Amino acid sequence: MKLVMAIIKSFKLDEVRDALQELGVIGLTVTEVKGYGRQKGHTEVYRGAEYAINFLPKIKIEVVVPAEMADRVIQVIADTSRTGQIGDGKIFVMDVTNVVRIRTGETDKDAL
Repeated sequence: MKLVMAIIKSFKLDEVRDALQELGVIGLTVTEVKGYGRQKGHTEVYRGAEYAINFLPKIKIEVVVPAEMADRVIQVIADTSRTGQIGDGKIFVMDVTNVVRIRTGETDKDAL
């Protein structure tokens, strides 16, 4: 099993969610996060004063899928969240060794 974690622009969330549902992904976790990468934030002018915005709002999506499905999930997230502009985000993939569904006690693939 793989944990696919993607940091994307906020306005792309609905598109990504819909595309993942079409692929057969049953559940995902979404968190509002702030951060920066190569863009290192930006400046804004408010009431005549310039302010540095060092941390930009993003969305973090986490989904655990069977290993054989991970490449398709990664491709769908990348394709649907890409704008071609700086700050599109990143995708991280990690191995998951165990999963337990708390309610039923099911484990591993049965718990997905």
